[in-house]
Amino acid sequence: MTTLKKGDQAPTFSAKDQDGNTHSLVDYKGKKLVVFFYPKADTPGCTAEACDLSDNFERFKANNYALLGVSADSAKAQSKFKNKYEFQFPLLADEDKSVIGAFGVWGPKKFMGKEYDGIHRTTFVIDENGIIDEVISEVKTKEHASQILK
Repeated sequence: MTTLKKGDQAPTFSAKDQDGNTHSLVDYKGKKLVVFFYPKADTPGCTAEACDLSDNFERFKANNYALLGVSADSAKAQSKFKNKYEFQFPLLADEDKSVIGAFGVWGPKKFMGKEYDGIHRTTFVIDENGIIDEVISEVKTKEHASQILK
């Protein structure tokens, strides 16, 4: 799994969101950036996590944070998910898994006794200079904002 840790330079990335707009790490220089990876749009855990972050969006904004959600879903699925819950932050459609791979969150998982490869729910908090400030791998989907905004 991810080998990135606090103090590492965040991977340089570039990917399109649900509307086809490109987002890159350099776009967020001078802001704190929360990049949260989730397995699949509009599933119970992912919805709880994204809704908790969305409900606290003003707190993030007030503290100079930008948020980016990332999954391997299509732009269409991300758009549907974003619009359904009125998220105020972009959702990257990383279908080729380039961002997922760069952050090292793709790997073996187990569910109901079956093993498969998938996205590990992980959040990276990146400081204003592109340095990883925190890696959260034990994400509490219903309380994720408070894990970040301690």
